[in-house]
Amino acid sequence: MEKTLEQHPSSCVKVVLFGPESTGKTTLSKALADYYETLWVPEYAREYLQDKWDLEKKTCERSDLLPIAIGQMQLENAGAAKADKLLFCDTNLLETKVYSEIYYQGYCDSSIAHYANKNQYDLYFLCDIDVPWVVDDLRDKPNERNKMFSAFENALQNQALPYVVLSGSKVDRLNFATNYINERLIPKI
Repeated sequence: MEKTLEQHPSSCVKVVLFGPESTGKTTLSKALADYYETLWVPEYAREYLQDKWDLEKKTCERSDLLPIAIGQMQLENAGAAKADKLLFCDTNLLETKVYSEIYYQGYCDSSIAHYANKNQYDLYFLCDIDVPWVVDDLRDKPNERNKMFSAFENALQNQALPYVVLSGSKVDRLNFATNYINERLIPKI
């Protein structure tokens, strides 16, 4: 197994922004980190794949999945080492696993699948598809949003992971998320 995919021990509460592309995960991760004056972990795949597109005009290939997963865990572990009490993750290995299975006909590298199941998070905010689609170089499934949302929700349900669906405007999502965190997670810190 790839030890580089393992979470380092941390006492901070970890919240994952989860779901299909173009659902506001990055915007909300940043807003939550600002609100709580803490850190957020960006999506490593975005920079990695944008660089690949800019240099080679190629999209994600199966051989990219493990480097993406390793890069994501390096960012997360570095953030968890610096975060005081809360850490917001713009994605995690379970997200990588879901995308891998969708794009590669059920395939997911065994080490990614293992750590996607093993690594622990306190809460997932599943971002709904009720926001406008934003086109960019990497997004490619504007007509499959319902199918993608279902795949992400099924992944959470199959592992009985704690999650809440975030819907509505940016302000509505931020207000709901902060109220939920204040009521359910802050008392545990």
